[in-house]
Amino acid sequence: MAVKPGLDYQRARKNMVQEQLLQRQIHDPRVVRVMGLLPRHLFVDEALAGLAYTQATLPIGNGQTLSQPYTVARMTEALAMSGTEEVLEIGTGSGYQTAVLAALSQRVFTIERIPALAELARQRLRRLGFHNVIYRMGDGTLGWPEVRQFDRILVAAGTPVVPENLTNQLTIGGSLLIPEGDEHKQQLLRIVRTSAENLQREVLENCRFVPLVGAQGWREAGRPPSPGVGGKEGGQSWWRPERGGEKPFEQRNRHERVGT
Repeated sequence: MAVKPGLDYQRARKNMVQEQLLQRQIHDPRVVRVMGLLPRHLFVDEALAGLAYTQATLPIGNGQTLSQPYTVARMTEALAMSGTEEVLEIGTGSGYQTAVLAALSQRVFTIERIPALAELARQRLRRLGFHNVIYRMGDGTLGWPEVRQFDRILVAAGTPVVPENLTNQLTIGGSLLIPEGDEHKQQLLRIVRTSAENLQREVLENCRFVPLVGAQGWREAGRPPSPGVGGKEGGQSWWRPERGGEKPFEQRNRHERVGT
């Protein structure tokens, strides 16, 4: 049910958690807690704010979308993070998934190919007090090779072939979440690097995402890669420590945060 103007978004978040997360078997308490606190309606156009806590996939402009809450929760839970990980996100989009990852990890490196979306997401995240996010505009299928390998990688777009650049940037024991398939339907994969030479691949469920455009993804909507390509709550900082004085975001213990 959409939230009517003037109604309590906090109540809408509570209903979202109960009906879309807990009733659909999302069990990670950290994921549930963060999504019950994060103001999702601030990540969409004001005209769509009343739909932010529904099961709808919402447009965010430039042909991109904000995934429904269950999808965000399912992918985040599947990463099985403890709070110490460095995460690479491909497809910043609205910044909502980025915020969830940033609240649950040590640091997030996020790549967005559309400048307008990248800048708007950066503004939203900074207004909410997230300072453990590093931004880049560019081709997400290439990853971020000059930084280091990553403990977790999340791709928020569907690819016809899993980019080899991304699997190469996984640490041993690290995992990659990525939708693989055609334009209309994909399977959500979890790929774990079990050793320097070996990857373990697992299908989690069917899904549908916008196309992953890039050198190792779709060339553009509807065109596969070339042969041979490898496999106002705003205004104040959102997070506050549960006890003690205020600290810079990056100095806070990820297990001791609570939202306003």
